[in-house]
Parts: sequence; structure tokens; C-alpha cells
Amino acid sequence: MNVAVTRSRRDDYTESTRDALIGSAVALFTERGYAGTSLDEIARRARVTKGALYHHFSGKQAVFEAAFDAVETEVKGRLEKILRGDGTPWERAVAGLREFISSCLDPAYQRIALHEAPVVMGWQRWRAAEERYSFGLIKAALQDLIDAGDMISVPVDVASRLLFGALSSAATEIAGSAEPERVGAEIEQVVIALLQQVRDASRGARPDHPR
Repeated sequence: MNVAVTRSRRDDYTESTRDALIGSAVALFTERGYAGTSLDEIARRARVTKGALYHHFSGKQAVFEAAFDAVETEVKGRLEKILRGDGTPWERAVAGLREFISSCLDPAYQRIALHEAPVVMGWQRWRAAEERYSFGLIKAALQDLIDAGDMISVPVDVASRLLFGALSSAATEIAGSAEPERVGAEIEQVVIALLQQVRDASRGARPDHPR
């Protein structure tokens, strides 16, 4: 019994140490970027030794990728809550779009996921990681819109990849702009207007759905 308790405490300590290191890395990479952050600083901010850091991570890039996963997971969690929550599929899709744009304005997501990750991870690995976090949500939202008659029936995989590409480009535009809030608002306006046209056309083609 004591062995089990000891092992559980050790596991808790290990997890809390890793969480502290990731939290420290997110804060420092957001503030200073990848090149401007050292492992010594990450360990010091987390109040652990550098040896403890190396127990969890093989090096600086591994720490960065854990920080990237953390910010992406947080954004995905917020989007999932919206897209699986209350409201019609259309209301959820619009709310999800607005949450995504809001996330692109968040300093941690913007700096780590949009500015630094393509360089640190390489464009192909970054793109694959972004797709892993986002593609399923986009596909599910589009399928819900089709099922509700808010979008004509099209190959969902193809449509999802096209929308994923458009949203990825939008995120890059926001992150690279000197006026990210203005650009984000304009992107939201354009995307919603385009989706509304698709919705109106779809409903007009189906007499069982009032416009």
C-alpha cells in the first residue's frame, strides 16, 4: 500500500514538474521567441533544475514542441466546446469562426503557433500538426451544416481541406499584420458573408427550408 502511495506521489510530482516547465516555456517563448529563450531561463522560471528539464525533454526544440502542443490544445478545447455546444449548426459555426479569429489575436498562440512554429518545426511538420488539431473540427462543422441544409451536399473532405487552407492563410495574415485586430475583423466579415451566400443558395434550392 505504501509503495502505491509513494508511486502516486512521484507521478504527481513528475507531472507537476513537466507542467511547470511547459508553462514557463509558453510564457518565455511568447515574450522572447525561440531564439531569445534559453533552457536555463525556462528551468529557472519553472523553479526546477536544468537536470530536471532534461529528464522530461531532450532539448530546446522538444520543449518548444510541448509548448506548441499546449497552446494548440487549449485553442482546440475552446473550439470543441463551441462546436459541440448549444445552438444551431450555423450559430455554432459562426461562433467557432469568431473564437478562432480571437485565438489568432492571443499573444501566446500568435507568437508560438503562427510565428515561431513554421520556422522551428519546419513548414511541413507545422502544417501537419495544424491539420491534426483543426481538420477534424472543420470537417465536423461542415457536415453539420450540410445535414442542416445550410450548405449544399459536397465532398466533405475536399471542402474541409479548402476551408482549412483558407483559415490557415487567414491566421497568417492576422499574425503578420501591423493591425491584427482590424485584419481579424475584416476576415471575419468576409468569411461570414461568403458562408451566408452559400447558406442562402442552399436554402433557396431546398423548398423545405425557409430562407
